[in-house]
Amino acid sequence: MSAKAEDASRLDGLKWGIVALLVVVGVGGNTYFSGESLLYRVIALLVLAVVAAYIAYRTEKGAAFFELLKGARTEIRKVVWPTRQESTQTTLIVVAFVVVAALILWGLDTLLGWLASMVIG
Repeated sequence: MSAKAEDASRLDGLKWGIVALLVVVGVGGNTYFSGESLLYRVIALLVLAVVAAYIAYRTEKGAAFFELLKGARTEIRKVVWPTRQESTQTTLIVVAFVVVAALILWGLDTLLGWLASMVIG
């Protein structure tokens, strides 16, 4: 591993600490300034979130996470989504099976209840 990579990985802990500090400052500041306008608090939280996301991105794990997001987006574009007709047919099949299962369970419950009342009574 090169010296530059070792220095970067050593600084990752510090960067994550700064990200955590920014989150704490955002939560605490939002609570402390609860009397201020909501617009100003939201803007401040968004600025803190952007800064925290940038710092997190500059870490090794943060860069890997954003690469994962880009890969997931690429894979989602490859998905062939069902048509409206396919979705409707699948939904109706599921509903039919649920109704059949409910009727079977209702029948078993009734039968077992009747048998239990015969044994007890």
